[in-house]
Amino acid sequence: MDNKRIKRDYLSADKVCGILLKEGLIDVRQRDEIFKKKDRLKKRLEEYQRIRYVAGGSKRIRPPVDIIDIISAMELERADEPGKILDEETILQALSKAWNVGYKKIDPLKLDLELVTGKIPEGFALKNLILPIEEKDGTLIVATPYPLDIEILQDISKVTQQRVSPVLSSKEDILKVINEFYGFRRSILKAEQQFSIPSVDLGNLEQLSKGEISSDDHHIVNAVNHLFSYALDQRASDIHIEPKRDISVVRFRIDGVLHKVFELPKSIHSAIVSRIKNLSRMDMTEKRRPQDGRIKLQRDSDSVEIRVSSVPVAFGEKIVMRILDPQILFQDLDSLGFTHMDLLRYRQIIHMRHGIVLVCGPTGSGKSTTLYSTLTYLSSPEINIVTVEDPIEMVHEDFNQIGVQPSVGITFGSILRNILRQDPDIIMIGEMRDLETAENAIQAALTGHLVFSTLHTNDAVSAITRLLDLGLPAFLIKATLIGVVAQRLVRKICRFCKERFTMDSEELRELGIDIKRDGKITLYRGKGCIRCRGTGYLGRSGVFEILTVTDRLRSLIRDQFDTDSARKVAIEEGMVTLRENAVRKLIEGITTYEEVLRVTWEEIHEVES
Repeated sequence: MDNKRIKRDYLSADKVCGILLKEGLIDVRQRDEIFKKKDRLKKRLEEYQRIRYVAGGSKRIRPPVDIIDIISAMELERADEPGKILDEETILQALSKAWNVGYKKIDPLKLDLELVTGKIPEGFALKNLILPIEEKDGTLIVATPYPLDIEILQDISKVTQQRVSPVLSSKEDILKVINEFYGFRRSILKAEQQFSIPSVDLGNLEQLSKGEISSDDHHIVNAVNHLFSYALDQRASDIHIEPKRDISVVRFRIDGVLHKVFELPKSIHSAIVSRIKNLSRMDMTEKRRPQDGRIKLQRDSDSVEIRVSSVPVAFGEKIVMRILDPQILFQDLDSLGFTHMDLLRYRQIIHMRHGIVLVCGPTGSGKSTTLYSTLTYLSSPEINIVTVEDPIEMVHEDFNQIGVQPSVGITFGSILRNILRQDPDIIMIGEMRDLETAENAIQAALTGHLVFSTLHTNDAVSAITRLLDLGLPAFLIKATLIGVVAQRLVRKICRFCKERFTMDSEELRELGIDIKRDGKITLYRGKGCIRCRGTGYLGRSGVFEILTVTDRLRSLIRDQFDTDSARKVAIEEGMVTLRENAVRKLIEGITTYEEVLRVTWEEIHEVES
């Protein structure tokens, strides 16, 4: 079937502008402007599209420019809501209402790879811009920018032997999913063929496509590249590749939550693992011991590092890859989530000439981001910054970074014994995990250096208890500890679907959240939309507890340390607890009460006890 022969009268400028005018999205003046400029804009868009496809080395079919593309490119102000731009999504929603078809913003994470790629061949999908996205009660739901092309829908129905129901979706969204999913599936199919596994039949609809799927000898390479590209597009912080009995499962962690994205044939799991181990310079022949490595990717003009960990599990080797984005790890301090007063207190601490500053919290609480951002803030040509890490999270040219290698005797303790000869001004130790490391950090602080490190404690005051538990004498802690930061990450309410609601303050108190007010309280939550994948959250923000070690608090540090008394003194001296800062973010509409409960559960539990 040839797109050029399809007459799409329903996409004429007259009819589309008529619908937008009726819905109040444009006025008569804007309609006339569209008619005046549409031919010239169409030529410009076609030329831009041609350059874009040629520059990308793509030989695929270029979708025709239509009136929706033209109106979107004009960025007109909405007639019904001045100040807002008439974007493609708004246009499509208006058309879906007029055409009596559903509108669907495609979320790639909610699509099934087998369904998308197994119903119709890639050539047909590309040529007709149609994408199977769901099966519901025996009906195949397909996304397309051309939902009134009845002939194409009938062809699909005949071949699949299913009823077909169209939904209206963005042309760009459909193209992106076709390229990602079919490219990934094509690599997987060829890998199966290499390992003598029968390929999956794409169905009888192949006869409708004139072109054949291009062959590629580097299918595993392509599959892994697709995986990396897809993870970066979806803002994933971690990629999990998990072997099961019969399949291999791929999951992405996005905003702290794991999402299952692919199920792969078990037969290619080892090949994908080997490719990743090769890229990260691991020993590909060693499958019985855990290994660590790293991969550096170039994406556009940015470099992204991936920290790779492999461990043997019941059904093979599991790979977890942490994506280290420099835009996240190296931020301005005022963008991390500090309150104004806490940021002032933190800056006072880190501008001290010498002493120890500890950053505390569980794994995944953002400690590395806080430390790297702090070192970037302090960095200058006059300061020598040396870091000791296990492993090095992200290479930064302004720091002198040393990676721990226990296999050759390079441990935190052994490096710190020699590091003072390197004339450092600031030392960052990845983790204070044993007495030897702690003693050497103390020695560095006593000799006039500013030392940063991390501890795994629930709050700031407990860091002192942890140092005592490691075996450090109380008098050395008194002499060197100048500040402690405890932190968590809360998910931020999605700004695109944020809504108000009221809740009684007594209900919050019963949950353990006291906002110091009575009556109805206005709070916020996310309704759930495509941009936040229906979660109501988009992005994360830090919640902090800043403990400044004052003379009064220092006097309480002794072998029999009373945590409760110290916490009381710290609060009197100006410390705002994690829970209080989380509640502030709740009242300001940054996060929800569910997130406050999640990240401050330990404090609430202690209060109840």
